[in-house]
Amino acid sequence: EGGGGGGGLVTKSQLLLSCRSGKLTPSQVAKNIIAMLEDCDKSTPPLRAIVQWDREQIMLMAEASTVRYRNKCTLSYLDGIPVCLKEEFKVVPYHHRVGTMYLGTEPETEDATVAKKLREAGAIIIGVSNMHELGTGTTGCNPNRYHKIPRNPYKPNHFTGGSSSGSAAAVAAGLCPVAIGTDGGGSVRIPASFCGVVGLKGTFGRISSHGSLPLSYSTVSVGPICTSVADAAIVYSILAEPDPLYPYGLKQPKATLSDMCAPDLKGLKLGVDWTFFKACDAEVLSVCEKAVEHLQSLGASVVEVSLPEIEEVRVAHVICILSEMRDFLQPDFNKHFQEMNLDTRANLALASQFTALDYITANRQRTRSMTFLQEIFTTVNCILTPAVPCTAPRIYESDLLTGSSDLSFTARSMRFMQLGNFTGIPGLVVPVGYSTAGLPISFQVMAKWWDEALLLRIGMKLEQFRYQTKKPSIYYDVLA
Repeated sequence: EGGGGGGGLVTKSQLLLSCRSGKLTPSQVAKNIIAMLEDCDKSTPPLRAIVQWDREQIMLMAEASTVRYRNKCTLSYLDGIPVCLKEEFKVVPYHHRVGTMYLGTEPETEDATVAKKLREAGAIIIGVSNMHELGTGTTGCNPNRYHKIPRNPYKPNHFTGGSSSGSAAAVAAGLCPVAIGTDGGGSVRIPASFCGVVGLKGTFGRISSHGSLPLSYSTVSVGPICTSVADAAIVYSILAEPDPLYPYGLKQPKATLSDMCAPDLKGLKLGVDWTFFKACDAEVLSVCEKAVEHLQSLGASVVEVSLPEIEEVRVAHVICILSEMRDFLQPDFNKHFQEMNLDTRANLALASQFTALDYITANRQRTRSMTFLQEIFTTVNCILTPAVPCTAPRIYESDLLTGSSDLSFTARSMRFMQLGNFTGIPGLVVPVGYSTAGLPISFQVMAKWWDEALLLRIGMKLEQFRYQTKKPSIYYDVLA
């Protein structure tokens, strides 16, 4: 599975085979993970991917799964598979802190819908993962004492990306092959890209976000971060369905994985806006251009498209996401301002400068942009871009103490992300190579609303383009 060569990351399928063959039981896997979690906390610097975990909880789920394997009555392809969820989700019995010092003072008593579904599928929830405070940034830098700064497993002195920082770090470091994140401005896709793993942002409303903090109700989608595209497909197929508690996704068409394993890409039209595509670092561009050629070699054709009003989309997306967060966090801003990280305060203060007029104008832009996309998707099946224009930025000493605020980096990192959040179309990022410094470079595919199956099909082929998977410098082997 996935790109061959150099010690690939453990996928869910490899774990599944070990459990089915009886070589390894979920309980043994869980014991390995507990030992790894202890090690992560003690390492220098600490990885800080999983910020809350509980040995008893992990073992209870693992033992139940071990019994199911023994009796040959497993619940799903995720039975016995270790997963983690971003701290933005409610997960019993952890604290729902959402990256802050002040939220979630009591242990959670109710699961978010995705946590509930993962339990019903027999997955082993190994804990909740680190995140940028209140999801307000794309570095993952969170200096408060409950969280600290998660490290990029490829280069520990670099950021993981955010805001689903710990989710991507946990998968890249081998702690679990599956993690769940949320994406309002690239928050699944940026960390997945920086950490060299697969990230899927579902169509807006596709996967229920009930039980996560509703920071920005119109831009946020839920999605999996995984070691392989096949794993992302399996998690997607289990989580994607209407949830009576989440009105936005009620009318969705059925999620399928049709044609996902088709032998080639014949007949597909891949849309590229080259001016937009090329707005990235030279190293990123050269790898991503080769990835496009690879898709062409499998029979797809590249069609030049023009994505109109990209600058307007960028501004309007920022107005929407920040206005909605500011609105939802109004009481927190008044009551807990002093307990927030400095960059969170700055972003929320900036957000309070937008007017009702700005917000309404931004939403008119959304209608325009969705209409343009509808038109574009009559001529092409998908849109290709690099995932992030650059590789993961490095961590400076001062970031550990006071955090980091670099709005030009934030804007840049979101460049290829915002269209998907603003219009609700799905996006998949797949690692396609490495920079000379050894940091992951990723590629993005976007498709029309509800067409995740096509993204996964193209993603499977992109994975074959990556001729090697380098092992991260921080890596735990759960099968050992």
